[in-house]
Amino acid sequence: MKKSLVTFGITALCTLPLAAGAGGYSEGSVSNGGTISGTVKFAGRDLPAKTYTISKDNDVCGTGERKIDFVRVKDGHLLDTIVYLEKVKEGKPFPDDVGDGEIDQKGCEFRPFLQIMKNRGNLAAVNEDPVLHNIHTYELIRGDAKGPKKTVINVSQPKPGTVNAKIKLKRGPAMKIECDAHDFMHGFVFVAKNPYFAKVAEDGSYTITDVPPGKYTIKAWHGMLKNQKAKVTVDAGGKTTVDFTFK
Repeated sequence: MKKSLVTFGITALCTLPLAAGAGGYSEGSVSNGGTISGTVKFAGRDLPAKTYTISKDNDVCGTGERKIDFVRVKDGHLLDTIVYLEKVKEGKPFPDDVGDGEIDQKGCEFRPFLQIMKNRGNLAAVNEDPVLHNIHTYELIRGDAKGPKKTVINVSQPKPGTVNAKIKLKRGPAMKIECDAHDFMHGFVFVAKNPYFAKVAEDGSYTITDVPPGKYTIKAWHGMLKNQKAKVTVDAGGKTTVDFTFK
């Protein structure tokens, strides 16, 4: 992993806690916060998408094969990756579009494949198909699906409808989503414990803004690869660069 740290001027920052958020996080106002940015690259072998045979409920699920590209690489950059700061207790509010989560099961496919929700939020599992689905979510303890995992939700949905569950992850940063009735259905949910995260853009870049000054552990999460981490120091009003490389 390549890491480059660059900082600029130091000025005052004021954080005013207003409300408790996910996992005890306190939302407030941050003035003159710092910025962390960088790129996420992939230096390993870019394997082809995994192929599944659609072997049941063909009238709804389709026929033939379904290909799922679990590790999407574009121009040497790793997509479907979230970069986040660990154990931040207070700072800026969560984005307006990050709160509860919703997973649609339509055409025997999870939509979206990757989404972000707030820890201690509600996850709605919506079955739009006239067939049985069994949504099974796993907390990824280490972060990736190849490591240890723990069941969070395991619910049968025999007909169209919605099942709601409160999500509270204590150890892992995300969940893997599967259907026990259809082995070709897969998805991921990143569960944010604070608002200091960013989804990697198509060009491999990310930016985390309004960071209170201090020393942090920064991590790059991908559901199928061993997660990366680094230490970073953020000065008030400063700009810091942290790059990650997965293999």
